[in-house]
Amino acid sequence: MTLSGKRILLIISGGIAAYKSLDLIRRLRERGAEVRPVMTAGAQEFVTPLAVGALSSGHVYTDLFSREDEQDVGHIRLARDCDLICVAPATADLMAKMANGLAGDLASTVLLATNKPVLVAPAMNPAMWSHAATRRNVEMLRQDGIRFIGPMSGEMAESNEAGEGRMAEPLQIVAAIEALMDDAPKPLAGRTAIVTSGPTHEPIDPVRYIANRSSGKQGHAIAAHLARLGAQVTLVSGPVTIPDPAGVNVIHVESAREMLDAVTNALPADIAVFVAAVADWRVSASADNKIKKKEGEGPAPLELTENPDILRTIGHHQNRPQLVVGFAAETADVISNAQAKLARKGADFIVANDVSPETGIMGGDRNRVRIVSKDGVEDWPDLSKDETAARLAARIAKFIADWD
Repeated sequence: MTLSGKRILLIISGGIAAYKSLDLIRRLRERGAEVRPVMTAGAQEFVTPLAVGALSSGHVYTDLFSREDEQDVGHIRLARDCDLICVAPATADLMAKMANGLAGDLASTVLLATNKPVLVAPAMNPAMWSHAATRRNVEMLRQDGIRFIGPMSGEMAESNEAGEGRMAEPLQIVAAIEALMDDAPKPLAGRTAIVTSGPTHEPIDPVRYIANRSSGKQGHAIAAHLARLGAQVTLVSGPVTIPDPAGVNVIHVESAREMLDAVTNALPADIAVFVAAVADWRVSASADNKIKKKEGEGPAPLELTENPDILRTIGHHQNRPQLVVGFAAETADVISNAQAKLARKGADFIVANDVSPETGIMGGDRNRVRIVSKDGVEDWPDLSKDETAARLAARIAKFIADWD
């Protein structure tokens, strides 16, 4: 019940993604939130007020000039009698109204009259999202303090359309709302952090690559918990299939060299946590076309070259963060390998774990780590990756506080 007692005003605008608002209402209510829905005329073309009202168990507001709802200046009451306003989906049209202070219907009037936090989940065709007018409006809204979740990349409702423009999934929006509603202490407020996560893919040819089994679950969880403690987090993620964490700036990359460039460009930072399982090697020159198997011939030779060492580069960088944390995923001699890595790479401590296949850690949901530093080795119990992330974020916050 992470949102117990919280009052969420949900504005649903007109787009095919409006169907996701039904699941969003359910997810918010199962976490204890009271959801009060406002629907634009366009939204009612995609989902009905009856369905929205059934899930929210309350009145659905649709008309600025409703005799019943406006007897007590209802739009002002809606704007103020809540803890947060969420706009999901947010169309290009509604965001344009918000950016320019227009108030011609109930939704835009409420948004102009509110003094509460506003979270926007855009949803539109990629061409509309990338249009110069939309980009200007988004920048104006950010400057006005409006928070955004998404949009995400993927297939559109329209045939043969794909790109950035999909509305964030309901659970991603819920996580963003939880982060905004979290009033716990923020010991990392004002601090910046870089986290790397997931694998890297090093191309052999257009269809094959060198990689490993990393899921990104641990790195993404660490980024999320650092953000919950108030840090401004940049997550540099290799190719993963899990959602971006809420409240985090995510940069998606493919290769080790792209990851190093993204990390370097994110400097300076106070904290850097290198969780990504970066491929040690890449093909010296990847093929432009698929390498074909030839009858009677052996496999094509692959000439490998070493990838850049991201942890070592940043550990000895002129803009080295105040705290540098490395990860050591080992299958043998875990502690000795982590101690050697600590001395060689300029880290403050190494989070070491045994990722032998029988442990199920690589790609799984649990982890058992050891913290290796110049002060010794600290054994942690078997925990979920989220619990591990929370504990590590708290340790990082204590390190920063002690440093100060």
